[in-house]
Amino acid sequence: MDLTSQSVTNPVAKPARIAALDYAKGALVLIMVLYHWINYFLGPHDNRYLRFLTPSFIFISGFIVSNVYIFKYGISDPQLPKRLIQRGFKILGIFLVLNLMRNLIAPGRPQDVALTTRDWIRSLFEIYIFGSGVGGGQAKAVAFFILIPISYLLLLSAGLLVVSRYYRFTVHVVCLLFLLGIAISNYEGFEMPNLELLAIGLLGVIAGYMPTERVNAIVRHPYLLAAGYVAYLAAITVWNVIYPLQIIGVYLSLMILYLIGLQSGEAGSISATVVLLGKYSLLGYIAQIAILQCLRLAIHPYSWETALLVLSFILAFALTIASIKIVDVLRSRSLAVDRLYKFVFA
Repeated sequence: MDLTSQSVTNPVAKPARIAALDYAKGALVLIMVLYHWINYFLGPHDNRYLRFLTPSFIFISGFIVSNVYIFKYGISDPQLPKRLIQRGFKILGIFLVLNLMRNLIAPGRPQDVALTTRDWIRSLFEIYIFGSGVGGGQAKAVAFFILIPISYLLLLSAGLLVVSRYYRFTVHVVCLLFLLGIAISNYEGFEMPNLELLAIGLLGVIAGYMPTERVNAIVRHPYLLAAGYVAYLAAITVWNVIYPLQIIGVYLSLMILYLIGLQSGEAGSISATVVLLGKYSLLGYIAQIAILQCLRLAIHPYSWETALLVLSFILAFALTIASIKIVDVLRSRSLAVDRLYKFVFA
């Protein structure tokens, strides 16, 4: 893809939303609800078959950078890096505010407040620098981990796209260097989850350079995708989710979800609901964690009876969907709510 062709794009034109992409994002939100529900209510488990979730969100974030932002602004527009930097720092701010609120609301037992605060600061530092706990689903001191690598990806992309005006393969080269660094660090027995997720995000940026028609043509091979996914499941069953298999799982999972979105469109209430969740994927991710933590606090004093577990499962999905629908309705009816939403999430 010639990046210079992006520079002539009309910066005023607003790119049409891709319903299949929104469907894939919405489906990821729903699968994330399942993933976190298992963590909160069933405890530690073998999560290898859901390990594609966190990197898939990062990949889509990268895809949107090149497929949407470049189309909207043009590669030479100084507003492009400014917009990415603004959004990157905004997401970092959301992460900090959410965790401050969470720590103030539920700091732990009174006698453990000092310990909890110290653990929280240490966990925050480790997540910012190394990505420890990102995607693991088990850390208790800090939540909303996925926002960190997403914000880093946006900030990194801002700089890389500026350089791309002069050398169009900048993102490709940096992604290759990241992958090489990951291979070396893993060989030495030292993992850096943030770097691994950033590399996957850059792969998303590279994929986003493809025209939508080309993406649609690639995914329209359901039997090949099904065969590839079966092979992937067999591989992670044997070797667990080593990094190369994680990348393959992200590509296959997203292509399958995207294909389902292409075939279903927005027809039918279920498909329309999934697409709506995709339009509010960041809010949906935050809402489902908050809802699950509230449910866990509400149900925790009681015995873990099957009926309560089933109720928590149903409520997790129902309340997540309801929260998004309420916000969507309020935005359509109140200019103030719409402006507040855009200020925080847009």
